[in-house]
Amino acid sequence: MIPVTKPYLPQVKEYHDYVSSIWERQWLTNNGPLVNELEIKLKNYLDLPHLLYVSNGTIALQIAIRALELEGEIITTPFSYVATTSSIVWEGCKPVFVDIEPDTFNIDPSKIEDAITPETSAILATHVFGRPCDIDAIQDIAERYNLKVIYDAAHCFGAKYKNRSVFEYGDVSTTSFHATKLFHTIEGGAVFTQNSDLLKKMAFMRNFGHNGTEEFAELGINGKNSEFHAAMGLCNINHIDEILAKRKELSLHYKEMLSNLNVSFQQIGDEEGYNYAYLPVLFDSEDLMLACMEALSNEKVYCRRYFYPSLATLPYVSKTSLPVCESIVKRIICLPLYHTLTFSDLDMIARIMLRVQHYGLPSTVSLSHEIKVLEKEIETILSTTKVDV
Repeated sequence: MIPVTKPYLPQVKEYHDYVSSIWERQWLTNNGPLVNELEIKLKNYLDLPHLLYVSNGTIALQIAIRALELEGEIITTPFSYVATTSSIVWEGCKPVFVDIEPDTFNIDPSKIEDAITPETSAILATHVFGRPCDIDAIQDIAERYNLKVIYDAAHCFGAKYKNRSVFEYGDVSTTSFHATKLFHTIEGGAVFTQNSDLLKKMAFMRNFGHNGTEEFAELGINGKNSEFHAAMGLCNINHIDEILAKRKELSLHYKEMLSNLNVSFQQIGDEEGYNYAYLPVLFDSEDLMLACMEALSNEKVYCRRYFYPSLATLPYVSKTSLPVCESIVKRIICLPLYHTLTFSDLDMIARIMLRVQHYGLPSTVSLSHEIKVLEKEIETILSTTKVDV
């Protein structure tokens, strides 16, 4: 079986060494030494002055919205994971969707201004599949209309914009370290800001608002993370350059093998700033996409429709007509991509998809079944044919 993703896992001994130290200290959570060590190593690797390690990427978004004291409407993208929208609603604000760019799949800055009203307090944009948004254009709009900016950078570990970490931008940037991400801590996330006062506020907020044992500085939540999760992050940060390089190598091979398929790929802009976290493929038609998905599934190769359906169709939001997004969500999937995937795996996946396109084979019949049928037919022919020796 080939799933759409697998988490990178270090050698067991490497993780066990950290776990043994946890056993010795018996300090399991509440801002332990491994959490602090991970924060320092992440800041050094990402070349950032500030970050806070939190329990997951959704809590990161919720803390960002609350820390910025946002109210009313937040302009956002319909093409992202559900947490981008649900966090807005959870915090008592209203998501206002604008359409996306057809080549980057990111929020379209040219459509943002028309969505601004007196109730608008912020823009929450996602760097989809690790491809940075048009940050300059978004920042220009935000400054002219006095809006805050939050970036959902859940896909962005290692990604850069103008030679700087994507996490540097916006009033607050957030990310996820979930097991599906190329850098993970099993469960986890982070918030980033250049504003030291805002950082201090969010630090209080992630720990119930505690300012010491008997004093509370802010309304808080339990956004902390544990020593066990930090231990996984400390292992994986040692291998992150290898992980990033392998993702790029696999992605470029995929694109070469699929060059004759009726698909297009995300426009990535600055190749050096892209992290190859995902392999999204946009088909020319939904029929071809569904046929390829079924043919792959028959061979136990599993893709995923990231992101389907549009967030503008969720039951707890106002429905919005967004033609570009509506077209893309029907035709896009992410192909399997993870560290232990081989070139042979990619070649097999590409052959199945090209075979569907070129020969129109029924997607309900698996290739292995067809091979067995052909073998039986050959065996029958040989058994009934006299061969002169």
